[in-house]
Order: sequence, then C-alpha cells, then structure tokens
Amino acid sequence: MGLEQGLVQVYTGDGKGKTTASLGLALRAVGRGLKVCIVQFIKGGGQYGEHLAAQKLSPLLVIHQTGRDNWIFKDKLDPEDINIARQALDLAKTALTGGEYDLVILDEINGAVWFGLLKAEDILGLIGVKPPDVELVITGRSADERVIAAADLVTEMKEVKHYYQQGVQARIGIEK
Repeated sequence: MGLEQGLVQVYTGDGKGKTTASLGLALRAVGRGLKVCIVQFIKGGGQYGEHLAAQKLSPLLVIHQTGRDNWIFKDKLDPEDINIARQALDLAKTALTGGEYDLVILDEINGAVWFGLLKAEDILGLIGVKPPDVELVITGRSADERVIAAADLVTEMKEVKHYYQQGVQARIGIEK
C-alpha cells in the first residue's frame, strides 16, 4: 500500500491538542494499513496512553519516546539534553528516509528547536530529504516561520480556555 503523495503538516500554537491531533492522524493511517512512526522529542518521564496503544497496534504503529524526565531551561541547557535531541533527530531522519514508514510524526520537535536543543535548519533538512510518498507531521509550540513557510498545511491551536487554570492536573487517559 502506501501514499501516492506525502505532504508536510505542522501543528503549532499555544493551545492543547497538537499531539492529540497527530495521534488521531496516526490512528486513521493505521486503520488504512499504513505504517506510522512517531518520534517524541523532549518527552521523557514515563509511559503515556499512546505508548500502550502502540504496543497493541504494532507493527503498524511505532513510537520512540526520547528525552529525560526533567525540566529544560533555555538559558541553562544541559549537554545531555542536546545529545538526546541530536540522537532523536538521527532517528527521525532514518524513519523518514528508510522506506519503512508512510507517515512520520515528529512530536514536539518545534519545542526542541525553541529550547535550543536543535535548530530550525534541522527540521528544514528533514523536510528537504522527505521522500515524495511519505507524510511528515511536525508538532510543538513556537514553530519557526521558515518551517511554517516550508509546510503544505499549518494548523495553529489557540488556547481560549484551559482547565489547568482551575488547578486540574494532567489526567491519565486524557493528557497522558
């Protein structure tokens, strides 16, 4: 099977739902027999619900969780976090160009750029080597304008109201 035409999608903005939207797309693709690889940047810290689902949907859905379980500060980057992000970038390039996957989702790669772990040129380089029959989805807040310009579709999630403001913490099965 496979895609006749693969495009580049960006989900960005300060609102909730970027990862969730990409997971919905992954589910749709798997339902049609497409192979999906998700590389999660700066998302260490345990298993999320999507990891449990991927175990059940394997080998059509594979998720690589990368990052440590710690806060990252722009003005005080840890070389370990930079190294992990670079390794995730290499993994993303292999997934994108290796011929195994129809859809590759780079979850929170925009955040990795915003923090300074990667550069926007790294994302642009991935877009440049994307095969024509592979769909590429890039998520995370603060997408670089050059990445937005290079994409075929850009969706901005805008926060209007969020229950975190009322003290509701991340819930299992909804946010994690």
